[in-house]
Amino acid sequence: MNGLKLRKMIYIALFVALMTALGYVRIPLPFSPVPITGQTFGVMLAGSLLGSRLGFLALVVFNLTGLVFPVFAGPNGGPGVFLGPTGGFILSWPLAAGLIGLLVERTEKPSFLRSLGANFVGGIVLIYALGIPHFALVTNTGIGPALLTAALPFIPGDIIKCFVAALATQRLAVVRISKQTASD
Repeated sequence: MNGLKLRKMIYIALFVALMTALGYVRIPLPFSPVPITGQTFGVMLAGSLLGSRLGFLALVVFNLTGLVFPVFAGPNGGPGVFLGPTGGFILSWPLAAGLIGLLVERTEKPSFLRSLGANFVGGIVLIYALGIPHFALVTNTGIGPALLTAALPFIPGDIIKCFVAALATQRLAVVRISKQTASD
């Protein structure tokens, strides 16, 4: 195994661990089965720092890990999580990280605004677009009630996460991981 492949596996493992730790940052809401967590912040960082391909893979590995181990907020795990109210959000995470990475990779050194926009589009719009319909289906409510219960209360915090992830990307991405590993 060459060093570049080992490095990629280490980055993926680190993000699986980070996502698990961010699942412990959990604030339950009395009116919603969807808690406030730090995991969407991890999705934003995975896409921004690892890039589209590696960010996507890191979140796929994380979701696969969740089939067996309690790595999701709560801590929860197992196939039932994907069938529950939060399943659509969780299943969207690899796609969100991939989209964020794709948008950030378009320039050599992404600006703060590009990072912010990528986090907003991938980390809020895409996640909500897949998570809300799943939530509505599983909870047997309409899209309107699902938006009130599983989206609107979370938007302010998710916008803050977008800003913090964009700032972190600017500070941490002196030499972006995705650029180091893109040649493999």
